[in-house]
Amino acid sequence: MKILIPREDELVERRVAITPDVVQKLKLLSFEVFFESGAGGEAGFFDGEYIQAGARNESEMDNFDILLSVDLNSHKKHFKKDLIAIGIMDPFNNSKLIDSLNSRSITSFALDFIPRTTRAQYMDVLSSQASLAGYRSVIEASHFSNSAFPLMMTTAGTIPAAKVLVVGAGVAGLQAIATAKRLGAVVSAFDVRTSVKEQVESLGAKFIEVESDEKTDGVYAKEMSEQYKLAQEAKLKSVISSQDIVITTAQIPGRPAPKIITQDMLKLMKHNAIIIDLASKSGGNCELTEHGNIVDFEGIRIISFENILNSIAYDASRMYAKNIAAFLELLHNRMQENNDILSIDDEIIKSTLITYEGRTVNTRLLEAL
Repeated sequence: MKILIPREDELVERRVAITPDVVQKLKLLSFEVFFESGAGGEAGFFDGEYIQAGARNESEMDNFDILLSVDLNSHKKHFKKDLIAIGIMDPFNNSKLIDSLNSRSITSFALDFIPRTTRAQYMDVLSSQASLAGYRSVIEASHFSNSAFPLMMTTAGTIPAAKVLVVGAGVAGLQAIATAKRLGAVVSAFDVRTSVKEQVESLGAKFIEVESDEKTDGVYAKEMSEQYKLAQEAKLKSVISSQDIVITTAQIPGRPAPKIITQDMLKLMKHNAIIIDLASKSGGNCELTEHGNIVDFEGIRIISFENILNSIAYDASRMYAKNIAAFLELLHNRMQENNDILSIDDEIIKSTLITYEGRTVNTRLLEAL
């Protein structure tokens, strides 16, 4: 079967789905690999590296069977009947893309629906990319901040360590905590899931806990009651006034990001404080967040990025490529056993299969709709 690695829309996406080192692994699975000229250029991988790894230029290809992408939404020009398309889809918020896939009878897999299980961890693009986003958020915060991170004792006086609050202790949040600690900050973290307290404290951060009988300890956060939200707001108000940097990462799959940082909280914050909102694409955790923009509110900057992973595209691509290759290997092996994809009895395949033979077949998505 022939695979195409397309060039992403560089205006919004600098990553590439497959890196040259992964081309060799795909060839061992008997795939023929083709790439669109410049596919990896924005991430730092050049055409000559793909050719050296055994891939061929798209101009040498008469047709292809599988499209491997980062953002499937950018590749409608490549859509054709009976194609297998694999990439990030954001299915809950992308009905037009799904209609386009169904209209061409494309079999599509959403890598953002990979289950968070031990068996699927090698394919978990959300975790690999969130980890890098959490790291990069702290680096960006240090760039925008007017203050140093570590405690410094100098002949001119003492500079206190920066205080950093991380809201949401998932993969991105935990990496943000670890990075901020390595830079010398005093770190606190908040999450509605009390089960993450031990992880937060193991990284050297203080866990901010809301006194409430309402708990949630699942893999993902959930929408909390109004009573809990009031208690949460009061607790965060008591903490946020002393913070130099706040990094927000809280998201709920298939729903708008919870509004955690209110305008009333912003009024309590220090002038020159920084908020990095990693949940901006789904609405943001701060009431004043504008996706892709910097908002100045009384000297406090609320910063969100169109795509923060663009600033670390090389390593983000390397990790993504390994994730997608692991998924493709699983799919290839299962299709060797059963060519009818819809009837393959595999949790990972079932969880990620979105469209098949002109219809939407994903149970999770159908229930949400």
